[in-house]
Amino acid sequence: MTDLWRLSAADLAARIASKQVSAREAATSALARLDAVNPSINAVIDHRPDDVLRQADRIDAAVAKGDRVGPLAGVPVTVKVNVDQAGFATTNGLQLQKDAIAQANNPVVENLVKAGAVILGRTNTPAVSYRWFTNNLIHGHTKNPRDPGITPGGSSGGAGSATAAGIGHIGHGTDIAGSVRYPAYACGIHGLRPTVGRIPAFNTHLPERSIGPQMTAVSGPLARTIGDIRLALQAMSARDMRDPWWVPVPLEGPPLPKRVALCVNPDGLDPVPEVVAALRDAAARLERAGWTVEEIKDAPPMQEAALLQTRLWLGDGYEAQLALAEKEGDPGALACLRGNRLKVHPFDLSQTLTRRATLTRDWLLFLEKHPLLLMPVSGELPFADQLDRKDEESFNRVWHAQLTQIAIPFFGLPGLTVSTGMVGRSPVGVQLVAQRFREDLCLAAGEAIEAGGTPPSPIDPVS
Repeated sequence: MTDLWRLSAADLAARIASKQVSAREAATSALARLDAVNPSINAVIDHRPDDVLRQADRIDAAVAKGDRVGPLAGVPVTVKVNVDQAGFATTNGLQLQKDAIAQANNPVVENLVKAGAVILGRTNTPAVSYRWFTNNLIHGHTKNPRDPGITPGGSSGGAGSATAAGIGHIGHGTDIAGSVRYPAYACGIHGLRPTVGRIPAFNTHLPERSIGPQMTAVSGPLARTIGDIRLALQAMSARDMRDPWWVPVPLEGPPLPKRVALCVNPDGLDPVPEVVAALRDAAARLERAGWTVEEIKDAPPMQEAALLQTRLWLGDGYEAQLALAEKEGDPGALACLRGNRLKVHPFDLSQTLTRRATLTRDWLLFLEKHPLLLMPVSGELPFADQLDRKDEESFNRVWHAQLTQIAIPFFGLPGLTVSTGMVGRSPVGVQLVAQRFREDLCLAAGEAIEAGGTPPSPIDPVS
C-alpha cells in the first residue's frame, strides 16, 4: 500500500469515506512520518499520539454507522500554536504563555474538527508571530526541509515545513503580513490568505485583539495541492458567530472572463531575475490554459500601504508589545519591534484608517478592471535563515523584499501563493490577488499554473 501520508487530502478523505482505508491507518501513518522526520526540522512542537488515534477512531465509528463525516474525513492536519486548541497551550512562541491552556477550540480549529479532520499536532511560530523566520525561546528553531540554510518562512514556518515534509496533509496558518503566503513560498508548497471575514477565528481565553489584527489578520490553509487548498477553505470557512467579522459569502462568485494582469515590479519592488522568470513562466502557463494575460507597468501604490499596515500591526499598542518582548527576551521579536520603531511610533489610528479607505478604494477599483493580479510573493528567493538578525542592512533588505506580503492585508484582500519550481535548492513561486471574497478566481488560476509543474512534494528533509 502507498504510504498514506504521501496522499493528497482529497484522495485520502475519499478513501476513508469509502472504507478503502481507515482513519486509524491514516493517523498511524501520519504519526510514523512525524516521528521519522520531525526531529530534523522541529516543525511540530506538541502532539499527543493517543489523542490523535482517539480522534481517528471516532471518524471510523461514524463511517461504520453511515454518518456524515465531512469533507476532511480522517485527514491529519496541523494547527499553528497561536490559535486555541482545547487542552493545549496557546503559546504563540512565548515562554510567558506556556501555561495558557485553552478551554475551547478556536472557531477555525472547531471547523476543521466538524469537517472530519484529525488534529495531528501543533506547529511552531516565532515569538508573537512577528517574523518571516521561525525560532523562539520556548519551542526552538524550525528548519526548512528543502534546505536547512534557508528560512522555512514565518510566521507559519512550522506549518510550511511540516506540510512540505509530509507531516499532515494540510497545515493551518495565520497571515497578517505574509505568514501563510511566505512559508508556502519558502517551503515549495501552496498557501492561501483568504479575505478578512471568510474564515472565523477567536481565541477564547486571551484578551480581545486590537483593531489592527481584527481588520487584517486571517487564518488560512497551506497544502501541497491547490485542490487541497480548496478543500481546506471549504472546511475552515464554516459559520461561527464568535467572530463578528465573519461574513456568509458563497465560496464561488459569478463567472468572469479568464483575464489576468501581470505586474512584474509593483511599486518599486525590483525583484531579482529568478522571481521575474517565475512570473513570466506562470503567465505562459496561464496562456496555454486559455487565460488572457495582460502585462501592466504597475499596480496601485503598495509602499504606503505596507508602511500603514506595519503601523496597524505593530504601532497599535507598541509600548505594550515592546514591554512584552523585553520581558520574554526573544532576540527576533525585539529586533522586529526596535527595527520598526521609527516607522510605527507614535501611532495615529484615525489618520491610518482614514488613509486606508482611500488606498483600499483605489485597489478595489483596479480589481474591477483587472479581476486577477499576478505578481511576486517576495522580491527575492527565500532568505538565508535568520537574515533579519544579521545587521541593519539585512533587516531593511528583508522588509523591502516583503512589500507585497505586508501591503495586501491592509486592503483585506485574498492572496494565493503558488509554488512553481526550484532554483537550485531554493523554491520559487508566484502570488495571485483578487477582489474580496473571490478566492475562487485565485484557485482557478492557481490550478492552471500548478498544472505546469511544481516542486516534488512531500519530501524527505535534506541536510
